[in-house]
Amino acid sequence: NIEWIEGVAILAAVLVVVIVTAFNDWRKERQFRGLQNEIEKDQQASVIRDNVIKQIPIAELVVGDLCFIKYGDLVQADGLIIQSSDLKIDESSITGETDLTKKNETEEIGCLSGTHVMEGSGRMVVVGVGLNSQVGRIMSLLGATEDDSKKKKKKSPKPKSLSSSKVYPDKSEQNENEHNTDTVHIENEKNQSTKKHPRIHKLLSLNQKKDNEQDMKPTKKENHNNNNEQEKKSNNDDKQKKKSTDSDDEEQKKQSQANKQKQVNNQLTIASSMERNAPNDNKNKSEEKPENSQNIKEDTEKKPTELAEAAKNDDNEKGESKATKHKSVLQTKLTKLALYIGYIGMAAALLTLVCLIIRFCITTYVVKKQKAKASDVSYFISFLIQAITVVVVSVPEGLPLAVTLALAYAVRKMMTDNNLVRHLDACETMGNASTICSDKTGTLTTNRMTVVQCYINGKHYEQIPKHEEMNQDLLGLLFESITESKEDGSGLQKQIGNKTECALLDLVRQWGGSYDEIREKIPQDDLVKVYTFNSARKMMSTIIKHDDGYRLYTKGASEMVLTKCKSIIGEDYKSKDVNDDEKNKITHDIIEKMANEGLRTICIAYKDLGKETQNWDDEDKFVNDLVCIAIVGIEDPVRKEVPEAIEKCQKAGVVVRMVTGDNLTTARSIATKCGIIKPNDDFLVLEGKEFNKRIRDSSGKISQEKLDEIWPKLRVLARSSPQDKYNLVNGIVESRATQHREVVAVTGDGTNDGPALKRADVGFAMGIQGTDVAKQASDIILTDDNFSSIVKAIMWGRNVYDCIAKFLQFQLTANVSAAAVSVVSAAAISSVPLRAVQMLWVNLIMDTLASLALATESPTEELLTRKPYGRTKSIISPLMLRNILGQSCYQLVIMFIILYAGQHFLGVESTVEKLQNHPEARKELSAQFTMVFNAFVLMTLFNEINSRKLHGERNVFKGMFRNPVFCGILLFCFGAQIIIVTFGDKVFSCARLNIKQWAWSFLFGVGSLIWQQILLFIPVEPFSKCFSALYRICCPCCYKKQKKTHGEEDETEYGKSDSKSDTKRLTKKIDEHDRDDIGGEIISKYSTIGQLTNATVVTEPPPAFARFMLRKSVDRLHSEFRAITQFRSRLEEVQKKRREDAIEHKRHSQDNILDA
Repeated sequence: NIEWIEGVAILAAVLVVVIVTAFNDWRKERQFRGLQNEIEKDQQASVIRDNVIKQIPIAELVVGDLCFIKYGDLVQADGLIIQSSDLKIDESSITGETDLTKKNETEEIGCLSGTHVMEGSGRMVVVGVGLNSQVGRIMSLLGATEDDSKKKKKKSPKPKSLSSSKVYPDKSEQNENEHNTDTVHIENEKNQSTKKHPRIHKLLSLNQKKDNEQDMKPTKKENHNNNNEQEKKSNNDDKQKKKSTDSDDEEQKKQSQANKQKQVNNQLTIASSMERNAPNDNKNKSEEKPENSQNIKEDTEKKPTELAEAAKNDDNEKGESKATKHKSVLQTKLTKLALYIGYIGMAAALLTLVCLIIRFCITTYVVKKQKAKASDVSYFISFLIQAITVVVVSVPEGLPLAVTLALAYAVRKMMTDNNLVRHLDACETMGNASTICSDKTGTLTTNRMTVVQCYINGKHYEQIPKHEEMNQDLLGLLFESITESKEDGSGLQKQIGNKTECALLDLVRQWGGSYDEIREKIPQDDLVKVYTFNSARKMMSTIIKHDDGYRLYTKGASEMVLTKCKSIIGEDYKSKDVNDDEKNKITHDIIEKMANEGLRTICIAYKDLGKETQNWDDEDKFVNDLVCIAIVGIEDPVRKEVPEAIEKCQKAGVVVRMVTGDNLTTARSIATKCGIIKPNDDFLVLEGKEFNKRIRDSSGKISQEKLDEIWPKLRVLARSSPQDKYNLVNGIVESRATQHREVVAVTGDGTNDGPALKRADVGFAMGIQGTDVAKQASDIILTDDNFSSIVKAIMWGRNVYDCIAKFLQFQLTANVSAAAVSVVSAAAISSVPLRAVQMLWVNLIMDTLASLALATESPTEELLTRKPYGRTKSIISPLMLRNILGQSCYQLVIMFIILYAGQHFLGVESTVEKLQNHPEARKELSAQFTMVFNAFVLMTLFNEINSRKLHGERNVFKGMFRNPVFCGILLFCFGAQIIIVTFGDKVFSCARLNIKQWAWSFLFGVGSLIWQQILLFIPVEPFSKCFSALYRICCPCCYKKQKKTHGEEDETEYGKSDSKSDTKRLTKKIDEHDRDDIGGEIISKYSTIGQLTNATVVTEPPPAFARFMLRKSVDRLHSEFRAITQFRSRLEEVQKKRREDAIEHKRHSQDNILDA
């Protein structure tokens, strides 16, 4: 009895698949561990060691390091602020509060790891790293909670307290007061830090003394609150004691879990204990609260509520708003395809089972009139096994492996192309991208800025003059303005930090100045206040102590700073007042002229503030009536490879839009050099202010309809804020103006770009200039900040999509053939020629190896010559459907010829005739069935070569020999098939074949290559209609929804009468649909004459010819009506534009240079 061999063979086949899948998962996990290490290597911190500023990996931070933090950084360690400049931190990840917390060296000095620096800069002393930092404590608590819960299951007599774990250095007991535990823990950390740095010891002792003074004089309200807290704690302790004596083991577990939760919540309040170092009394505190709340309110007003809500929603990974982001375009398509295949496979399996049972019952119990026997159960079991085998064959088990392999292979290769993929699905989503919203600086340009023009001494120099030609007093003032209003981290030699500041420092060097000497002359302690740069100010200012009192230096966007200037330094170092007309002249003759050449213009100014100390927080009070020193033009040349890359994107059907903070003229000039816009193109170039005005309705809310009027033609968005960028991205993603909907990719480098990066389908962060917040919000990190790397990502993404489509084309062909031959054979001869083990070899082993072969195809430049697939287009194209059905028909014809005519030319005994007389002959080895199996496998192997081409290419061998994995797997499968047929015997139910039979099998396999060339002559339209019909039958709801979404006209079925009355006329009401946006007016598209009068049309069932003529007339009337309506709408638009131009012309004489 060797029937057990089949079961062992099945188990062995499954084991092989499991091992291959596990090995692939192990490789993928190891690969992404390497990716994570690469990401961590890029995260560095700026510290001062041995009086030298150094860049070190965050893993090397130690307690006592003096660390720089600035806008966009993710704080990597706990610390105490010792110097700050308008520093505001987002602590929502720790405390849950969404308002920004203002930090300084006198009041709010505690800085926690895991928080984000949203504004300003500063320096802090590290007091906790690793497990002793705030994030480390919380993670350790979670780990200790899990370990403690496992130990509790063993029923230990005395449970171990949570506070005695390795998280707490003080090892306090469990019944100790929780607040005291945290205080001791913080004090221990402070003591550890003071051992290394005496300055910290002095700072902490001073703060501790101030805390003691405050504790000695508590207010009545604080006493009342403290008493209430003590009463609550005592009541809780009494309740816990009572529960511990009266409850059983389960209640003790609940109590321990509650205590652990308290410990976790208590850890989250460490920030409050670190921030008790306020130097003022309670009265001052009460006076400062309104100011702080007012500042927070002003900050939130600068950030629109929509951006805050977007960031909040995007942080919730399980939110409904991000469901589409986490489920990629390809995953959505494959999920739908898997459902359809599952339904078809189940139907085929049930049909096979029913046919086998009915034929066996009729033949055995009706024709032969035999009685039912117990041994007949084995036949029914074999029928069930065959039906299950059909289900197994119908489902493409190799598809998940093919997807994983293709993505993992692409991610590994993309690393060499400067694309660090953080999320696996972003790779294939990028292949469907149809829109790219790109930054300018560093992405389209080199980000190596140099000053090439300047306006100084009342003269415009198109080339930088020599320093001997300049007034030395003016140069000294200019040098101080540049160096003192420079943010930390913009060194000259290594060009670290803001590239605009690096260009200005390079100008100082060219004119003989020394940054270090000026800094020594005016040390860091003389800095009184710094108003840092942000997207709202477009400038930064610094107040310093000077010999004659206090002085303010300002630099920023030229048109912004110039509006705040009252005078300008002219010849002979004399300042003269300037009026609005002179400002307009400078703007037109100097700033716009530089901007037309693609230069970024920066204005530098100063103001003397007197000797009196004032409240320096009022920025508007001081940053006005400035004295303009100079205006410089900074060149940031376009990368050499960018125009070619953008041209490739345009040929590939991907629209590139530039979103920048530069002024409109500079942005247009750079966009023209890059090839985003051309002189004769009818595209929009807007400023953020104008864009924000156009997309809102009368109530001030963003209108999707108005957005749909603008974004298709928008190519450049200048002077844009992060909110404008988010609105644009969200509008394109949500838009349904296009047939297949847009898939949006976005590049960003700033902290405020986070919502836009998360809202986009694929977010690209800059690896060099990008902030930590932007990198965490992104899907892919560009390690070279180069736009051409995005083009490579598009190519790899499309290659992943094509690799999966190739595998589906190969897999579905084999599935259709195997399922069809099983169903037909079951109905015809009460047996399936392909045994269970043979089907497992075809479906599990071969298809698994085929997934490895087809998923490792390398991309070619031809991928960039096709349009993107889009969001809604099916992964099974009409061309693929033609190949699948055509190859399946060929394979079925060959297999049926072998079954019913093989005995005439193959020299095999007819097993079909034997089974009709002796059903038990199915257990014997059959040369005819072996020929069916062998021919099927060889046709499948040769069809694997055909499946490498998806778009009608005739040369199926092109590029095959450059893929050694594909060739190796093909040869391995062919060799394994020879071994199985020759030595398989009863294990694989195979009889040995002679040379003639092998020759025929090989000829049938080669015939699939020839048949593929014949299929290419067959037009695709019938298969496209067939696909639409199948889609409509399988999923009518989705078909109607998609049809409604795309705005297609609903088909009206004529000739159908009501079941109650054949003479009842068909009545149909016409509704408005498919709105078109033309010139700001919403024009309804009318598809029938009845809609022109809003009438109800009552129609009789017309004959076919009359219906055809009626549709022709309606189409003609419809086109004429649309032409008239469009002309009227454009006429109104022109009149409206003229009125707006007249109003703007009047505004030119007003005191607003920005409107000019």
